[in-house]
Amino acid sequence: MAEESEQQSDRTAPSGSRVRRAPSAKLTRRALMLVAAGAVLAAVVTAVVAGFGGSDDEPGDSTGAVVTTGAVAGEAFGTAVAGDCLNWTELDASDLAKVDCAESHLFEVVKDIDLSVYPGAEWGPGSRFPSVLRFTELRDELCAPAAMDYLDGRFDPHGKFSVGLINPGEAGWAAGERTLRCGLQFSSTTGNLLPIEGSVADQDQSKVWDVGTCIGINNGVPADPVDCAQPHAFEVISVVDLSGQFPGGLPSVEDQDRYLEGTCTENANAYLGSPDALRNKTLTLFWDNLDFDSWLAGSRKVNCSVGKQVEGGGFASVTGSAKGDILIDGQPPVPPPAAPEGRSLPTPLPGAGPPPGS
Repeated sequence: MAEESEQQSDRTAPSGSRVRRAPSAKLTRRALMLVAAGAVLAAVVTAVVAGFGGSDDEPGDSTGAVVTTGAVAGEAFGTAVAGDCLNWTELDASDLAKVDCAESHLFEVVKDIDLSVYPGAEWGPGSRFPSVLRFTELRDELCAPAAMDYLDGRFDPHGKFSVGLINPGEAGWAAGERTLRCGLQFSSTTGNLLPIEGSVADQDQSKVWDVGTCIGINNGVPADPVDCAQPHAFEVISVVDLSGQFPGGLPSVEDQDRYLEGTCTENANAYLGSPDALRNKTLTLFWDNLDFDSWLAGSRKVNCSVGKQVEGGGFASVTGSAKGDILIDGQPPVPPPAAPEGRSLPTPLPGAGPPPGS
């Protein structure tokens, strides 16, 4: 996101509701990226970049620590090549299978990499199974460029999809298996994989959620999608495609804001059922901006969302859909006093005298 997003300012929307351009949106993206980065480190040797549990697991062993090579775990891992889509339901991916990319899946292979052809003792016979950090480095060094090549340079680094890898597991490594599968996946904030339908190359990669989605909250930070009856950070009220308004090159953040302020306000009024609902529920309307990398990759869509920003950053906990009655941090919102009829006077500057006639 462009640096201009760092500078926040309140505005009064045509409806009279207070609109904030995106401290929440900026915070959301930053929070998503930070939490996801931590999740990669935690999950790199489990479901996402894991080996496979096999029939050699010890009885009563629920940890999945004993794994097999891809060939033993199934043909899918051992034969997967660029363009194949993989799915599994077990936490250790022991039931991994190839599926048609039009079907729901968790991983689209962009390249298979045989580390045994690389020079160095690190990959030789009897070498030590790489650490979580090393697999993360391999993902960044080998898989990220492979994903960019696979998509002909049109990969949105801030978009819906992320780069992952699947390794043969510790036992598979000990048996001599050195093949990695690099791929694209749709990771939630906490690192859980969400289903994909269709090939990534055929999709808009914009990081948007469907209308009505509520994003959960964890210590004031956005988490994974939840039912809106559960505590959440914000609720998506619309998806806006910027391509109609900006058919040419990337619009500036200011131009995006000018368009989205009116559009998101109209959408919020329609979604909430009243132009006064946003104000009366003390919610903040916010949206995201697209930056150059996203625009270059073909991303054109952003979300308009409503939540409750708290002083100092972060979100309050909202329970219930904004379409109906809600609780904010467990309490019903208290509508602010109604504005007086007639011409409203501006807020005096610090040190200024009282308004005329007061």
